[in-house]
Amino acid sequence: MTSKLTAYWERQLDKMDERQLRQDRQLPGWRTRKHRRALAAVVSAADLGLITGAAIFTTGDDWLYGAVWVSSMLVGASAFVLLRILTGRMSGGFSRLLDEREREWRHRVTYLGFQILSYLMIAAMLYCLLIAHTEDGGVRGAMMLSALLVTGTTIPTIILGWALPDDDPEDFEEGKA
Repeated sequence: MTSKLTAYWERQLDKMDERQLRQDRQLPGWRTRKHRRALAAVVSAADLGLITGAAIFTTGDDWLYGAVWVSSMLVGASAFVLLRILTGRMSGGFSRLLDEREREWRHRVTYLGFQILSYLMIAAMLYCLLIAHTEDGGVRGAMMLSALLVTGTTIPTIILGWALPDDDPEDFEEGKA
């Protein structure tokens, strides 16, 4: 039974390797620091838009909240997906798929992202305590908590997008990987 599970797991990892190689070949002209930094700035601005939307949230007929929240979510999600593609395996692959340098980068940004997320959750807790006795305090607190949680989960990819050097174009030529 153990050998069957091991063989199954190896096949699944091989499929992931193939899928990752195909993904690494996507958007070859965008794999520059300039493009990644622009997307990192867009994701950061979208995160700030989510936090702003949560701060101005009311349960009344408020179109401003909806416009800020929905536009930030759509723009941020699109830029985040592109940034994940451009940062490649480091932002979401198994360690087996990474070389030593990529593994070290990922461990550093994941640890930093965890620390920042922890501080954001403390900020969300304090915000919830401050608004607990206001009208719709629970809903407003939940909106801020979700905005800060989304922001915290995007931090490692934003850091990778901002800090990674340009890729070597030879790594993405057909027949090489």
